[in-house]
Amino acid sequence: MDSLRELIDQDNNHNLLDLLSSLCQGSIAVDENCNILWMSNAYKELIDIAPDVDPTGCHVEQLLPTTQLPRVIKSGKPSFVDLMQIKHRWCVVTRLPIKNENQQTIGAIGFVFYDDLESLQPLFDKFARLRRKFEDEKILRPSRYALDDMLGRSQPTALLRRQALRAAQLDTTLLLLGETGTGKELLAQGIHHSSTRRSAPFVGINMGALPEALAEAELFGSAAGAYTGANSKGRVGKVQLADGGTLFLDEIAEMPLAMQAKLLRVLQEREVEALGSNRLEKVDVRIIAATAKDLRELVEKGQFREDLYYRLNVLPIKLPPLRERREDIPELSQHMLQQIQHQSQLPELSLSPAAHEWLKSYHWPGNIRELRNRIERGCVMAEGEFIEANDLGALDDLPHTTSNQPKATDLKSKRSQTEIDAIQQAIQNCNGNKTAAAKILGISRASLYLHLNKMSNK
Repeated sequence: MDSLRELIDQDNNHNLLDLLSSLCQGSIAVDENCNILWMSNAYKELIDIAPDVDPTGCHVEQLLPTTQLPRVIKSGKPSFVDLMQIKHRWCVVTRLPIKNENQQTIGAIGFVFYDDLESLQPLFDKFARLRRKFEDEKILRPSRYALDDMLGRSQPTALLRRQALRAAQLDTTLLLLGETGTGKELLAQGIHHSSTRRSAPFVGINMGALPEALAEAELFGSAAGAYTGANSKGRVGKVQLADGGTLFLDEIAEMPLAMQAKLLRVLQEREVEALGSNRLEKVDVRIIAATAKDLRELVEKGQFREDLYYRLNVLPIKLPPLRERREDIPELSQHMLQQIQHQSQLPELSLSPAAHEWLKSYHWPGNIRELRNRIERGCVMAEGEFIEANDLGALDDLPHTTSNQPKATDLKSKRSQTEIDAIQQAIQNCNGNKTAAAKILGISRASLYLHLNKMSNK
């Protein structure tokens, strides 16, 4: 018998469902298409449905947006003792796939236990300890960022937020494109956190930071004794660790060509073969890749597989550089300043008006990562209650004018010449307006005139 509807319609099975319902605080059954076949009255009460309303035929996600029953059907694997929030109430749930005699999944059934959380506290504590152990050993890394953490109200940021929310609702491969420092990993974590995979692991790996000799074992795992020095028990790869969740591949352009074929198998067949093993292992993983390079150009140069490029480029999302979202800089700067002061236990500091002006005018080649580094530098260098533009490194980054002046040979004269060049360039950029030039330099107008007097006396 292949249909779960036929099984449920049998009187004996109806009695069995009633019995199971009496042992929990609610139960629900869905078919292979995730349409509701049966729901207990207790479950209806839990989600505020009147007892005389029949939800049969309704897609389960319409009534339960956070349900994981579709994933149980897709994977064919049970989900034991999970937590799920229903109507702002945390529930303990168990989900089981229903299979026919040919071991094909034809539906799933879920049970809710929401009034017995205290008795399960020892289990939760043990799980928390194990999770902390994995995190400390860098085996498992949770998603720390949500899309709500994305700061900024500029039009490019609003568009990026909408695209990310739409992408989170799909379970397809993503390719994040953007310059270095634009926050690609944070966006990947936010998408994972907003997806149906949020309760499963988020595992990240930077392909550019891995030695080529170790990259394959790190990503796909290795069998016992696969190579000299290999772990005697074998090694679990990042792909396997991310099973059920999201695998983030940063700097995907740096992946060796030999490994790209194995990644293609993961994407196409949902299976992985560990190094030194001849056994294929099924995995359910969503891949989010990221790069600052032009993959299309690398394909044309023969440095990246064309078939893998098209597999990754299903849903590309481009992150705007910071210079294209300057309206966000004040909010980002203030947030970073408060965060750094809290983490470092520094005294309260504020950005001066001149510092704000410089932050908005700078070209930001390192994007958000550089912004944080500059704010951190300012916290260290500031001598008063305000962080000035100089504390952020403003003088170091103004372009120098070319001149035929003698080359400085000692540290003092080099510094003096740098200040002269910076002042001259600032005045030139402000069309001779010395007040505006002083603001850019992060100094007072009086200080600027003192510098100019010294320059004229030389």
